[in-house]
Amino acid sequence: MPTSSAIGSAALASGLVVMWSSGFVGAELGTRHAPVDTLLMWRFTVAAALLGAAWLALRRRRLPARAVAEQSLVGVLSQGCYVGPIVWAVGLGVPSGTCALIAALQPLAAGALAGRLLGERVTARQWWGLGTGLVGVALVVRGDLSGATAPAWAYALPFAGMAALLAASFLERRARAPLSPADALPLHCATSALLFSAVASGAGHADAPATGAFWVAVGWVVLLSTLGGYGFYWLSLRRDGITRTSALIYLTPPTTALWAYAMWGTRPAALGLVGMAVCVAGVAAATLGGRPRPAPTTDTSAETGQPADTDAAPVTSPDRPTATARRAAGS
Repeated sequence: MPTSSAIGSAALASGLVVMWSSGFVGAELGTRHAPVDTLLMWRFTVAAALLGAAWLALRRRRLPARAVAEQSLVGVLSQGCYVGPIVWAVGLGVPSGTCALIAALQPLAAGALAGRLLGERVTARQWWGLGTGLVGVALVVRGDLSGATAPAWAYALPFAGMAALLAASFLERRARAPLSPADALPLHCATSALLFSAVASGAGHADAPATGAFWVAVGWVVLLSTLGGYGFYWLSLRRDGITRTSALIYLTPPTTALWAYAMWGTRPAALGLVGMAVCVAGVAAATLGGRPRPAPTTDTSAETGQPADTDAAPVTSPDRPTATARRAAGS
């Protein structure tokens, strides 16, 4: 019989995949009722208000000015410059499944460019699993490319968002005053709210539509995508490490396709069903087996001349991930 630990891991993985994929569906749902900048402004304003109120009630403390500045920049990159281009691409007509596919390139890019910074060595078996998963998601969304009506340049937007998230990961790893996720996430949402409020106000789109459907979409992306997606990702990283958690991202495009079928009746093609099976095989290869091996530990306090922040994640521990990794979504 499955152990309680195995059941917990399966529930955690399922929650992560479902909540993460909800962001791509929420982007399409919201842009049906409002311009992209309006949706993003109210998404991050509401999320910042909820998280800020919780922080004031449960955790209020004085934050170093340097930490606030560093995390504000990380927030602009990891949320504003990551989520913004993806939602914009969906609003221009790029299928949500295609955006999910491009975002799913992040694990390969992170492993190739920042493996040591993420605190794990990726084994040959894990690389094989990640590569197989990428083939699977390509099959799932292959049909989207032929039927899409978006301009060709719009397909560059999800790539730009993915690059921004990777840049945020590098910056946070080099932060001189790191913060725990409970302190950092409200800052990230607040800076993104300010960014998109300025954009929406400048374009004359700050007023929310007087329709219930718009607020349903806002509630969707706040509760499911922002709070739920980031929460499950953070828990998964603490339990299973970055490589296994990143591999689960490859289940996002097929899950997004299932969301679209349930909500709008969009049937996945036969090739998409084959791709889903390939995704499952790739994820199994990347996630099953022993726990990820940590990279050699380095003492950054010796380099900076500052004591380590006991409330923040160590730089090289796969079981205590960075705040950016805990948010990586897409969405």
